[in-house]
Amino acid sequence: MFLFNDIITGDELFSDGFEVTLENGIYEVDCKMITVGGDNDIDIGANASAEEPAEDTIDSTSETVNNVAYSFRLVPSSFDKKSYMTYIKGYMKALEKLMKEDEAKTDDDITAFKANAAKFVKKVLGDIKNYEFYTGESMNPDGMVALLNYREDGVTPYFSFFADGVKPQKL
Repeated sequence: MFLFNDIITGDELFSDGFEVTLENGIYEVDCKMITVGGDNDIDIGANASAEEPAEDTIDSTSETVNNVAYSFRLVPSSFDKKSYMTYIKGYMKALEKLMKEDEAKTDDDITAFKANAAKFVKKVLGDIKNYEFYTGESMNPDGMVALLNYREDGVTPYFSFFADGVKPQKL
């Protein structure tokens, strides 16, 4: 199993325990909405009273969350088109600098990264109203912003991460 950390902040972003695909330099991680907290079925060993019917209660401590965001403590953030453009320009420069310092990365790797990233960012900016933005647990503004969108069915959520912005760590 692999855990994927942000190469700038070290924040844990996702793992291959979820369905992960890699296409054109972007990891897509399928996720789903889950309910956490509020366990109504707590057995304390007592018998229910035969005289009083059980009360139907709604547990206000349960909430519905995205399983990837919840598991990796991703923090919701917000961007409009202008602020995302400002952020992504700085992030791409920082990522390119790290790639140039990495002896394992070639000029072809960097060229491919820039081309793939430009295509992806153009896609995001063209449909920015449909994206949700998340930072890592540290909320470091220099780190990667994970992008949440929904599949064509409008129900299935997935996160997008820049592949060159994460470092896999074998567990």
